[in-house]
Amino acid sequence: MTPLSVVVITYNEEKNIRAALESVRWADEIVVVDSSSTDGTPEICREFTERVYQEEWRGSFSRQKTYAVGLAKNDWVFVLDADERITPSLAAEIQGLMEAGPDKAGYNCARLNHFMGRAIIHGGWYPDYTIRLFDRRRGEFGDRAVHEAVAVRGEVGYLKNHMLHYTYDGISDYLKRMERYCPLAAGELHKNGKKAGLCDLTLRPAFTFFKMLVLKQGFRDGMYGVVIAMLYAFYTFYKYAKLWELDRT
Repeated sequence: MTPLSVVVITYNEEKNIRAALESVRWADEIVVVDSSSTDGTPEICREFTERVYQEEWRGSFSRQKTYAVGLAKNDWVFVLDADERITPSLAAEIQGLMEAGPDKAGYNCARLNHFMGRAIIHGGWYPDYTIRLFDRRRGEFGDRAVHEAVAVRGEVGYLKNHMLHYTYDGISDYLKRMERYCPLAAGELHKNGKKAGLCDLTLRPAFTFFKMLVLKQGFRDGMYGVVIAMLYAFYTFYKYAKLWELDRT
């Protein structure tokens, strides 16, 4: 039996964290790294595990998660976000894999993303594979400010069942997070020597909308698909506008 640690980073996730941790109560260990939440997040976490740590924000999601993974006692980890849930079928699959012994360096897991409480199937939102289950001796997060991803040294497999991701409560929630993520994404581009031009501010947002709504069939999700495509188009514009601003400041 291969023991498994579930790792979560948090900041003011009072409304989400209980359901997230409840869904992984079966794990051998739960590690939570909290960034000085001002709500009841730490207290809720301590109902599920004694391993709740306070750590100031390290400047990026990848660095924060890397630190959290380093606190785990076990080599195999599953990195869970506070707004995600492991379904019973996925939990059973992971437990069976750990019992048999993993034969890959890491495993992609699909996410069923939700917007305003509704599951979104099209527009590029599903299956939204991401490596979350991996051997930390052979995998780590790349140093990116936002949209962090795990890179593993070795073969990568796929889990059959998906997890649930309650990503945005609504439009205001999306805009609030966009205000946080866009400067980070623009800073990443700036660090890599990218510059924003006229096409980035005009054609890129238009193509994002067309790609999500038409090419990836977001229209099949109805008005939800239209709104999401438009929000992502605005995100694209805002990101490159912030990059343009960085070039001048």
